[in-house]
Amino acid sequence: MADVERDPALREAIAMQGYEEGRHAALLESMLAHYGIDIPDGGGERPRDAEWGFLRMGYGECFDSFFAFGLFRLAGDSGIFPAPLVERFDGVMQEEARHILFFTNWVAYRRLHLPFHRKARFLVRRGLGISVQALGRVKTALQMRDAEAGDDFTMQVPDSIGEVTLRTLAETCLAENARRLARYDGRLLRPRLVPRLVRQALRLAPGRRPTADPSPH
Repeated sequence: MADVERDPALREAIAMQGYEEGRHAALLESMLAHYGIDIPDGGGERPRDAEWGFLRMGYGECFDSFFAFGLFRLAGDSGIFPAPLVERFDGVMQEEARHILFFTNWVAYRRLHLPFHRKARFLVRRGLGISVQALGRVKTALQMRDAEAGDDFTMQVPDSIGEVTLRTLAETCLAENARRLARYDGRLLRPRLVPRLVRQALRLAPGRRPTADPSPH
């Protein structure tokens, strides 16, 4: 996407995000290699359609980062990981927060500045990008459910992490998502789709209702 972006400032920001994603991958590969864990081949082919690839990647990160924030907090608080490891990956989590913040504002900026005859096509692609990623996460959840037939979520969490329910995880994800994004300029748009869906699910679920969203957007 950086190669086809005409705006110099946006091109530099997108290229920096690509560099940081590569650094994240190298860090994970180093850790897996250290512990003798096989590293699957992740491909790495350049998409022929840069905009479509960037939309899919961006919305995928919006879904994944939201839940990663909460899981990382629960795992970090459990004390099962060495403090230096938690500290190192906390920086990765914060960079992912900045990535989804940039992506959300990039989508809004691009939609605003596209010529009128291209806006509809972009909106359709945006909707498709969200749908593809949402369906992919639903498919993964169903596969996990089938693989663990008869077990509930709490039975899949290590005892060392403590008692974790879906509600606990959801509320932790909401709190961590808001905390990590709060440090950035309040005028910037925040990713809202996934937090909104999770809040709605919590309102429909039995038990304590979620608190109001502390984020400015």
